[in-house]
Amino acid sequence: MYLIRRQPQTQQENGPSEREAKVCELRAALGPLSGRSLQFCTDSCLRRYLEARSWNHEVAHEGVTGKISRANFHDRYGRTVLIMRPGMQTTKCTEDNVRYMVYLLENGILNLADGQEQMSWLIDFTGWSLSTNIPIKTSRDCINVLQNHYPQRLAIAFLYNPPRIFEAFWKAVRYFMDPITSQKVKFVYPKKKESLELMQSYFDIENLPSEFGGKASLEYDHEEFSRSMVEDDVRTAKFWGSVEKSRHVADDHLAQVAPPPAPPPLAITAS
Repeated sequence: MYLIRRQPQTQQENGPSEREAKVCELRAALGPLSGRSLQFCTDSCLRRYLEARSWNHEVAHEGVTGKISRANFHDRYGRTVLIMRPGMQTTKCTEDNVRYMVYLLENGILNLADGQEQMSWLIDFTGWSLSTNIPIKTSRDCINVLQNHYPQRLAIAFLYNPPRIFEAFWKAVRYFMDPITSQKVKFVYPKKKESLELMQSYFDIENLPSEFGGKASLEYDHEEFSRSMVEDDVRTAKFWGSVEKSRHVADDHLAQVAPPPAPPPLAITAS
């Protein structure tokens, strides 16, 4: 039912006429735009939206191994938790990796508790090696997206039991981070008491997977995860649809109650 790996598309599906038709269809669905909406919703913006907005095969194939997923629990502060397992990294395409990260960030924001605006990250280094490591360029692009397009969305990131060889990679990656972001990254080691106390201050041990020192099990089912992503896509579409509808209603209301413009003053000329 769900596409879990990249499959070739036909030329007709990828053809310029097909893409332009979809852009026109989306623009028609949005209706008349004005002000900032008109300035934002360019054809190129709508194309990017159509390419990355949903859990399609372009996004889903990146999640087959469960390298990034949304946890089914929150931290003690009600924040969405993203679980990252770099040892599960199997793809090298920078664009696809960034697109997948952006999708999960947007999904994490959608599932934030009321009044909460930030997320927590749990990063498990089981199976990580230089051969599974993502390229520096991909890491740099992901950091750039996080810092410039999702400012203050990250509350804290736990790097759980990273191998010593990771330190060299971390020094290279940290160069691209601003000081505020890098201070949110915490190295956690299971044999250190202070590390365990730090984890317990942020998470309920009963919910926390054993990979991070908790008592729960971490089982990734790609089909189940895909199903939940599709359901969230529907929620997102309904949300944006309701927002656009509210805007149109507000615009119509303002048009009805706004007084007509005053006539220009009469010009008086000397006789």
